[in-house]
Amino acid sequence: MLAVSLLTTVAAPAWAIPGVPAPLPHNDILLQEDRLTLTRPVAPLLPPPALLESAQEDYAEVIRAIEAFPDVVVFPIQVAGPIVATTTRSLANKIAQVSGANAITVIYPDIGEPYRSVFAQIIDGIEAKAKGRVANFAVGPNVDVGELNNSLRRNDTRVVIALGRQGMKVASALDSNIGVVVGGVLTAQENETRNLQVNSLSPDPALLFSRLKGMMPKVRRVFTVYDPRQNAWMMRLAKEAARAQGLELEAYEAQDLRSAMHAYQEILAVADSSQDALWLPQDSTTVEDSSVMPLVLHESWTRNLAVFSSSFGHVRRGILFSLYPNNVELGRHLAGSALGFLSSGEKGMSGMVPLREVLMAINLRTAKHLGINTSRLHGSDMVFPEQ
Repeated sequence: MLAVSLLTTVAAPAWAIPGVPAPLPHNDILLQEDRLTLTRPVAPLLPPPALLESAQEDYAEVIRAIEAFPDVVVFPIQVAGPIVATTTRSLANKIAQVSGANAITVIYPDIGEPYRSVFAQIIDGIEAKAKGRVANFAVGPNVDVGELNNSLRRNDTRVVIALGRQGMKVASALDSNIGVVVGGVLTAQENETRNLQVNSLSPDPALLFSRLKGMMPKVRRVFTVYDPRQNAWMMRLAKEAARAQGLELEAYEAQDLRSAMHAYQEILAVADSSQDALWLPQDSTTVEDSSVMPLVLHESWTRNLAVFSSSFGHVRRGILFSLYPNNVELGRHLAGSALGFLSSGEKGMSGMVPLREVLMAINLRTAKHLGINTSRLHGSDMVFPEQ
């Protein structure tokens, strides 16, 4: 049910008062399109231009036309004295503001496919949660932050959802009164997240460990190798998650490839395939493609050791399973954080937040090689080798 409140007075209604300036046109074509799209769902409720020229005479006709809609109730409100127009904000802005969409703007890196499609899916989720189109800007390395700030002010933006590292970098230079929610990055330095909530693309270890236990209930110990400069925050979460699942986490630190290779060799020498597993985090130092991955894939297959990963691409190569982002649901989560800021005015928690909006990929050939009961493999969203 849509309730429409009409303000009546002895003077002309605000939208018919001569001399009220029209909203200034925006230079940004995308913002104009967003506003046009926002008005389409309610276009039947908007008076045509002819009514604006003779508003007083046709006022009753406008009311009758609105009341003709079965899902609309009109509440007249009588006030004394003239109405003073105090804003030039367009009707499209007002409609969007009701749903929260107008107050949210998305900025994302200006890069090509396949990444652009990923960001588009995240934006779809943001708009679904915000219940309306949101303005969005593709930003490159040479973006004019001053002009971007001006565009955000014109759009009445109160919170920005910044996607990717480029989006996060630009957001850090925006006006301080604009809230920022970051998503679509793997990790960030502690000084970058001190006043920001940064939603990582690395899956929550609690979800990884839960899926592992569901497939292999006898696993008691999980090994991993990580660079503390990238994943110290993730290992803190992993230790808590392991305890909650009744697992022992053996985490080896390595800050260069040589140290990482030595750690893997040590792990493979002592691992017991009947109760141990190896976790590959998203880590550019310790999970390296040309040296680490061939070693891990060959030795784990030979030793029947279960290996799971935070990277989707590893499953195709033979790793048992991985969790990867559900982009639309991630967008809904980011929009929820932004809407929380709009309702409370509080920025909420800061720091890194792991990915919980996930899908699962599994390698059936590896699962069969490890003797895993296929009835335990339900809920897979992507299966390799591809059938």
